[in-house]
Amino acid sequence: MTSGHRLTTLESGVRVVTEAMPSVRSAALGFFVGTGSSMEDEPAAGWSHLLEHMLFRGTNSYASLEIDQIFDGMGAELNAGTGKESTSVYSRVLDVHLERAFDVMSDMVWRPLIASDELEAEGRIVVEEIAMYEDDPTDRVFDILGEAVFPDHPLGRPVIGTRESVGAADAEALRAFHTERYAPGDLVVAAAGSVDHSTLVRLVKAAQGFDRAGRRAPSPPPPPEKGADRAARVRFIAKDTEQYHLALGAPGIARDDERRYAMRVLDTVLGGTSSSRLFQEVRERRGLAYSIFSFHQSFAGTGQIGIYLGTRPDNVAVGLQVVADELERLRQDGIASDELVRAKEHAQGRLVLGLESTSARMSRLGGAVLAGLPVLSVDELIDRIDAVTGEEVVDLVRDLYAPERISAAGIGPQEDAFRTALEPIAPALAEVA
Repeated sequence: MTSGHRLTTLESGVRVVTEAMPSVRSAALGFFVGTGSSMEDEPAAGWSHLLEHMLFRGTNSYASLEIDQIFDGMGAELNAGTGKESTSVYSRVLDVHLERAFDVMSDMVWRPLIASDELEAEGRIVVEEIAMYEDDPTDRVFDILGEAVFPDHPLGRPVIGTRESVGAADAEALRAFHTERYAPGDLVVAAAGSVDHSTLVRLVKAAQGFDRAGRRAPSPPPPPEKGADRAARVRFIAKDTEQYHLALGAPGIARDDERRYAMRVLDTVLGGTSSSRLFQEVRERRGLAYSIFSFHQSFAGTGQIGIYLGTRPDNVAVGLQVVADELERLRQDGIASDELVRAKEHAQGRLVLGLESTSARMSRLGGAVLAGLPVLSVDELIDRIDAVTGEEVVDLVRDLYAPERISAAGIGPQEDAFRTALEPIAPALAEVA
């Protein structure tokens, strides 16, 4: 079965992709731009995120307050986000307001003012956002895990940047950054819901700026998988917290790797649900933590897998011992057939339920087309998950969670206690400088 989407590539390089959902009266609209923190050099770290903020600070046609009033008046949502590899601006509106929303959003994306006084004000807001993240160990531990897994590589830097790099962005430099990175060949306009493909294509063709020059932001080469540069690392920040916030991680699989469906199933089995092994053993049976979960992310050429655990000092050693035991049990004993069936059905159910939302369908379209991935139908995705075998899942555990590959990050009162507790996970980590 083919997907119900339609895709048009314009002469400028802009791609327009839509999926009609006749039963709804709303439309989700998104602009996906191929620039994120992994494309930035160190002096410009965080500029993609800062620029995303500046899109809301007004254009020649719409003042910042006017943008807010327009979307509030339509009863609509308007938001944006920046990741490692992309920036998106998105909205959900009644179908009668789609053209109006497109007009404002396209102006924001292509013609932001980036005035010096507005940049100064927004820069202060971003610095406050950085401070907020630094005060929250449950967020910050993932940034320092990235540094450990991808040292000296853009993927290891926080998307938000640093005070120094954000402060170094002046209006002229950020306008040049915008002109360079927001290129037609790196833009996807996606919509789902009560939408007409031909109408959206017409709007894109008529909008100013979509045919301007610009170059695609180059993706960095993926980090090495082996050698001295790929040695496991430990990062720790001493902080007077009630809990230790611990994260284990390693390079994962790329976004186009066919094992990504087995990866969904693995996360479901390991730590992605309330019936998962880590949740049951660490939280439900032993009461060692409130929050524990596994996760994965996929990028161009690589990815990241990981486990998070937040627990009080008395429970750090035994908590990590349980994690080590569960990983080893998966490696050695595999997965029972009923557990595999339950995990696959959960992954399929979450997928289908999520895609009943126009916003989720729009995001799936825009993200897949921007990344150069095929847009599969729901039935095709279900079939891919259904085809996953227990052997494929166990092979992933053995490959990705091999002890010599695992790096660790922690935030808490004492580094020595953290390092000692890492020994069951990977003995070498306890000795890493």
